[in-house]
Amino acid sequence: MRILGLMSGTSVDGIDVAIADVTGHPAGATHPVGALRLALVHAHTAPWPAYERAAIFAAFTEPSPAATWCRLNVAVAETMARATLDGLAQAGMSPGEIDLIASHGQTLWHDVAPDGKVAGTWQTGDPAIIAARTGITTVGNFRVADVAAGGQGAPLTSTFDWHLLRPPVNLNGVDGGWRAVQNIGGMANVTLLPPWGMEQPPLAFDTGPGNALIDWAAGQATSGRLSYDEEGQLAAAGQVDEALLRDWLGHPYFDQSPPKTTGRELFSRMLGEQWWQQATQRGAHPVDLVATFTELTAASIAAAYARFAPGPIAQVVVGGGGARNPHLVARLTHRLAQALGRPVEVCTHDALGIDADAKEALAFALLGYLAIHGWPGNVPACTGAAQPVVLGEIAPGRNYAQLLRMMATNLPA
Repeated sequence: MRILGLMSGTSVDGIDVAIADVTGHPAGATHPVGALRLALVHAHTAPWPAYERAAIFAAFTEPSPAATWCRLNVAVAETMARATLDGLAQAGMSPGEIDLIASHGQTLWHDVAPDGKVAGTWQTGDPAIIAARTGITTVGNFRVADVAAGGQGAPLTSTFDWHLLRPPVNLNGVDGGWRAVQNIGGMANVTLLPPWGMEQPPLAFDTGPGNALIDWAAGQATSGRLSYDEEGQLAAAGQVDEALLRDWLGHPYFDQSPPKTTGRELFSRMLGEQWWQQATQRGAHPVDLVATFTELTAASIAAAYARFAPGPIAQVVVGGGGARNPHLVARLTHRLAQALGRPVEVCTHDALGIDADAKEALAFALLGYLAIHGWPGNVPACTGAAQPVVLGEIAPGRNYAQLLRMMATNLPA
């Protein structure tokens, strides 16, 4: 089945489009590797229009009338539909060559109660509009079903990791070594994977802030000239305030046991402003603040492994925008060695033969494939849900009847 995955994360730095051929069926805990197969056909990242990106960021923090949310829902879907059609044109393909679109949408709010339970989650960009503009049946709103089953609704990329990235036995010579698949987007999340043959379940959770506070600090340090710290140059020029870092690492979220998720609702611009003021009162320079926010991301990830990893970490695979920040990756490598008491290999998804920039969009292509087959898309051990559930809501496109006929032909009795 040929599926187009759409993904925009909390950094709102672009819409990732990934076209993939997906075949096979989910594996059991001890099923041979390769039961599900996913081959990337084409990848493309479309930029957000500046005015729309600003509107999304405003929606994170500013109270707005219902009409504003309604219009943004339509605008985001229209932009994602254009990104889809542009991606198809770049690939030299027509909409008729795609069986299904799987759209993550754009998260605006992830409602986590004080006890850590998720009360609700909201991804905007209505899949029915994407289906109408492209003619392709679209699956969206993946997170809600997991939340309804008592889960966190995230991280859903753990499904991709569980099915496709489990490590071999004795990875890097570490007996019983686990692979940590670490995404560093606006927020940072990890999937901790046991080796094949081990019956222990995986574990996934948000480690805390990823690029969100770093991006904000880069803008502050450059009076708005930069929207992110390109290749970590600002952080590399600054000095980490270790006393501030220790204070920030005392945030209650870091001690909370998994499964857990977070977002800009907690690690917000307001928190950034509070910490920025705290630092400037201590005489810190702007680049020192960027360096300290960067160190917070690296140190909180490393500390999470030391506290919560069920087994020895043999390899860390870094993805998301943070993987393109060499200073952050270097600081993560250093902090991991400190926290775990030994050096640990840190690599990107490309080392595993996966396009790092397309990984999250590929993950949602896989979730769409599972949804249309009626197979569970969550991994309860990772999200905290009470049971496996089918994820997503289907918005029929012009190809819907044809898709149903194809499914009826291919599905086992």
